[in-house]
Amino acid sequence: MGTPIETLRRRILAARGEIPADTVLKGGRVVNLFSGRIEEGDVAVLDGYIVGVGLSYSGKEEIPVRNKWIVPGLIDGHLHVESSMLSPAHVASALLVHGTTAIVADPHEIANVMGLDGVRYMLRESSDIPFDMFFMAPSCVPATHLETSGATLSPSDLKKLLEEPRILGLAEMMNFPGVLMGDPQVLEKILLYQDRVVDGHSPMLTGYDLQGYLSAGIGSDHESTVPQEAIEKMENGMMLMIREGTSAKNLDALLPLVTVRNSDRFCFVSDDLHAEDIQDRGHLDFVVRKAVVSGLDPVTAIRLVTLNPAAYFRLHKRGAIAPGYRADMVILNDLNEFEVADVYKDGRRVVRDGQLAALEWHPSDSSFVPAGPLRIAPLRPDDFHIPHSGGRARIIELVPGQILTRIRMESVPSVNGLVKTAPQNDLLKLAVVERHTASGNIGLGLVSGFGLQEGAIASSVAHDSHNVIVAGVEDEEICRAVEVVRDMGGGLAVVRGTETLASVPLEIGGLMSREPLQNLVPQLKIVKKAAAGLGCPLEEPFMALSFLALPVIPELKLTDKGLVDVNRFEFVPLFEAA
Repeated sequence: MGTPIETLRRRILAARGEIPADTVLKGGRVVNLFSGRIEEGDVAVLDGYIVGVGLSYSGKEEIPVRNKWIVPGLIDGHLHVESSMLSPAHVASALLVHGTTAIVADPHEIANVMGLDGVRYMLRESSDIPFDMFFMAPSCVPATHLETSGATLSPSDLKKLLEEPRILGLAEMMNFPGVLMGDPQVLEKILLYQDRVVDGHSPMLTGYDLQGYLSAGIGSDHESTVPQEAIEKMENGMMLMIREGTSAKNLDALLPLVTVRNSDRFCFVSDDLHAEDIQDRGHLDFVVRKAVVSGLDPVTAIRLVTLNPAAYFRLHKRGAIAPGYRADMVILNDLNEFEVADVYKDGRRVVRDGQLAALEWHPSDSSFVPAGPLRIAPLRPDDFHIPHSGGRARIIELVPGQILTRIRMESVPSVNGLVKTAPQNDLLKLAVVERHTASGNIGLGLVSGFGLQEGAIASSVAHDSHNVIVAGVEDEEICRAVEVVRDMGGGLAVVRGTETLASVPLEIGGLMSREPLQNLVPQLKIVKKAAAGLGCPLEEPFMALSFLALPVIPELKLTDKGLVDVNRFEFVPLFEAA
């Protein structure tokens, strides 16, 4: 390659047409995100960088792309890899075919389980792949004091991540009350990353509280759900991340806010995107298509997933087709439909005709050694008995299509002084079993909305601390389902009686599979079908289950420490009279 000066000199010579480029895409329709124009021309690439855009370039390899569009590789500015249940390398291969060449991930799920070791695993497994996986340092581990987490990340822990070149800043600051109240630990974390990007997470924060939150140096928000909230945040300088994921879909509500004058203040993100959705609908390519159908100009839509996130995250020379920029490019058969033909990463073709190209790259998780069964204290069915103390009980009621729940107060049946489930009335037991320290903590409650007529479903994906959560009819089945998850080292399970109907191992921290997308998705479909066979009407039963342990989303949630009234942010007894 020669010295840096020689390398730079070669790029200049190739840009001037005095030496051939490595690769030239010939005669494509180049989408210019600076001017908004589309012009026919060649794109010349040398040493992984675009060196020239114009006419009549020559290269050692010349690839005709006439009647096709050339756009930059897509960048997702906020994605939790763990929510896909795919490992970092496998999620990269799954996203590349959709035109994504970079993501900015918040690894707080694995950090809640494994601490800094989990963050370092994510960095290690994404270090040598044809895909840019950047990370933000998790700001809130654990998320609350109301649950048992697998780790705690202090300011001194986060300081250790400052030297990692792919750690771009501080991840979503969910503890906005801590910011507003001046909590010293919270402010110390922000100060550590004050010269980098600090992401926000501030649902329904407005007025002077929003001003205080922003004055701490926080720069983005992906939790806006209504226009008035989003426009206030955008007008006060936030990068407004319009989220369109599996569980939260805000595009329809917020897209009308994007105009010619303010389009540089928005970007599209996924937040949480499950493996099945990646396979069935795509990634940011799906969001671009949906935005275009809703009336957004396609060039503007593409800017929201390329140049805008690159600028916000200070990703130098990325997000555009221009001289001096990295040669991360997508070749489209159709601009409006965002139909991906080929993808280039650093000038190398990694997707050909919509399929991963043959590469000397085989996604694996060689550095991860499963730890064996989860650390759960010995269990008996009696552990899931709930004494009936009289009066009305607080029941967690699912809200269809939402991660929030309602509190329902009503009398519940009992037998021999113990609470009895009533599947005919959609009343089930819910339990959260601590799995990080074998403490024996088991939170017990009641839930309505799963519709199970028999059996139990359990999962080690339970935001944010990821203890084992289970819903079921009989105590024996509930206990059995937790044991199946425990013995797999984490995962999803469906049990009826003493029989395990279906299971999906998630051996990486109890959150991610070692299998690629094409192997994992059929397993997920089988386990959901098994849940449906027990009477569950939900399209995503395990997703609904996973959020019932998240004590920051109203109204009523359950952790390993007990039942939480989120509005009051405190523990409450199951029975009103207790």
